Amino acid sequence: MPRTASAQQAQHKQLVLTRAVVNTANYLDLPKNKLARVLGVSSATVTRLYVNSYQLSPDKKEWDFAVLLIRLFRSLDSIVGGAGDDAKKWLNSENKALSGKKPAELIESTEGLVRVVNYLDACRAVI
Repeated sequence: MPRTASAQQAQHKQLVLTRAVVNTANYLDLPKNKLARVLGVSSATVTRLYVNSYQLSPDKKEWDFAVLLIRLFRSLDSIVGGAGDDAKKWLNSENKALSGKKPAELIESTEGLVRVVNYLDACRAVI
């Protein structure tokens, strides 16, 4: 039975977000076990993401966490002007605005991930 155009579009969206998350994790040097905690999935699932045998599902919370991680990357990347080393330093440095915590540690919880994304979005919006 041929797949409908909407089914193909949905499959494509899953593939794009999955690849974007893997690329983001690689760019920010997030270890697989940390990415698993950020997405709320097992380490085995993250391994399957990396080898293209699993795609994120829009019907699961992992999708929402993945979208937030991509938002974090996009905001941080625009703030540091595409300087990957600066992005990694920022992520792994204590931040007074985040109660002296490292963003890389905060993003492992839902509240922390949302807090870091909101902080970066606010910083990016400043003119």
